[in-house]
Formats: sequence, structure tokens, C-alpha cells
Amino acid sequence: MEEASKHEFFMRQAIVEAKKAEEKDDVPVGAVIVFEGRVIARAHNQRELLKDPTAHAEMIAITQAAAYLENWRLTGTTLYVTLEPCAMCAGALVQSRIDTLVYGAVDKKAGACASVMNLVQEPRFNHRLNVIPAVLADECKHLLQSFFLQNCRAK
Repeated sequence: MEEASKHEFFMRQAIVEAKKAEEKDDVPVGAVIVFEGRVIARAHNQRELLKDPTAHAEMIAITQAAAYLENWRLTGTTLYVTLEPCAMCAGALVQSRIDTLVYGAVDKKAGACASVMNLVQEPRFNHRLNVIPAVLADECKHLLQSFFLQNCRAK
């Protein structure tokens, strides 16, 4: 499979996860983690459901992947996520030693992988990720914009 279409294939799976969050009235962010060409973790935001500020899609997916691999080091994995990770999630990506981050929409207010800061490629850290931004960015951005427009009208 060509590199670009591979990234789109897995990002579409992250989008499916994001829609699950939206169905539960949570910000539609979805994530999948891929190892050796297979999805080993899939998650969506669950902050509202769990009443937990750390229940971001990325954090849940990292926990699932670690359980699957029986190792906290997620070397050789790629995370696909529909929104540029925040500082908390970016820190967890570095700590878990994920190799590559592929994200969809940019987060100009809280993005910690390029927009506001770049924690995942900070040269002073002992691990840096390869980053591939803007994969299916318009679809990911539209999901988020629709969610916030709908919630603003409802209030």
C-alpha cells in the first residue's frame, strides 16, 4: 500500500472512533495505534463519560497498546489521531516511545506538536517522534467544527 493511502486508511479508522465520541456528547477526537501494519489499539475521547480530564483518545489508546504489547515502550508503533495532541498527550507520546505521530486537524489553541509548541520533537528530550501532519485534515476539522457549532446552538 502506498504511504499516503496507508496513512489515510488508518486515519479513517481514527475518524470512526471520533464519531463514537461525538455520539456520547464528547469532543470528537479518535485515535488508533498501529504496530506491524495492524491496529492494536483504538479509542475516542471519554472525558464526559468517565468524568476524567485525562481520558483523551490518545491516552486511552496508549494504555491499550501497552497492554497489548505487554510493554510500556511502544517502539515500532504509529499513532493516528484526528486532532493535533495537547501537551499532556504529547508528553505521553514521548514517554511511551511511539515512533511516529500522524494527525489530522491542527489545534491552534492547544496543539503541542507544532501549533503552540512542539514537545514531540524537542531536542532536549531523549526521544523524538516522526510527525506527519494534516492527513485528512479537512475531514477531521469539519467533525470538530460541526460538533462545536451544534453545541453552541444548543446552549
